[in-house]
Amino acid sequence: MSDATHAGSDRLIAIDWGTSNFRAFLVDRSSGECLDSRRSEAGLRSLSSAEFPHYCAAQVGDWREEGGAASGAKSVPIYLAGMVGSKRGWSEAPQLDLPVSAADLAAHVVPAPGLDNAWIVPGVKIVDATHVDVMRGEEIQAFGALSLCNTREALCCLPGTHSKWARLVDAQLVDFTTAMTGELYHAVRFHTLPGEPARESAEFEAAAFDQGLEAAGHPAGILHALFEARSRHLYSGLASEQVGSYLSGVTIGSEVLSQRRIHPQAGEVILVGSSTLNALYRRAMTAVGFEVREIDSDQATLAGLCTLAEQHQRKASH
Repeated sequence: MSDATHAGSDRLIAIDWGTSNFRAFLVDRSSGECLDSRRSEAGLRSLSSAEFPHYCAAQVGDWREEGGAASGAKSVPIYLAGMVGSKRGWSEAPQLDLPVSAADLAAHVVPAPGLDNAWIVPGVKIVDATHVDVMRGEEIQAFGALSLCNTREALCCLPGTHSKWARLVDAQLVDFTTAMTGELYHAVRFHTLPGEPARESAEFEAAAFDQGLEAAGHPAGILHALFEARSRHLYSGLASEQVGSYLSGVTIGSEVLSQRRIHPQAGEVILVGSSTLNALYRRAMTAVGFEVREIDSDQATLAGLCTLAEQHQRKASH
């Protein structure tokens, strides 16, 4: 290993860059500790391809200088995950076929054009006769969750606009499924007649959420259960301020019920998300018999990118 590489290896910059948000973390590689973080709403929708390197450099340039370049060492490495690697992002990184390990991701990182020692992490995909699916960013969190839980096998739920359920066996991602739960909830709440009473109130109502969980199991399916927000509001006492929580219960409940059917023998689910979403998903999961272990999504991102960076830097040094 060269002196420059070794001198610049005590820190790394981990960036999760999605469609609507930018999250950057300065990390101590030896401990995995987050030394500093920065966030903004400058996601893919607000930048052109040519703007990505300039925006990234402006956000983390001082971290790179303090951690390396100012003392003559190689610039602090940057690893970027998420939609930043899509066709509409900074530069397209491949989406690998399953099964995939953290080492496979590290072996296929691509240089980020216009910025030295910056690497875009590939995503993953499934393309077969019965299942076509894609993922960017959540695979890093899933591997991070494995590391934090000190296990090689897990069923992970990564809730969000497009929720992911990922199955890992022997430290490899072997299967995943996407559910557009968050996007469907937003569309129904703000753009349909059943969601109309919920336009003004965002307060969580536990009883209404539980009604939604129960309705999600209706034999007529989620399309009927969502419409019941209208009929229950008219004739069954569902107040305007409860409609949003009811719709949340239906959408999350339907997602969790589907996964319970797909994984009937699963005991524990590792829930990787924010505290707000985790609380809702925990409620839905325990209702169908899952045991839940929670991991903060930022911590999972850091752990996953640290694991990948070690693999990549080790390979580059040989």
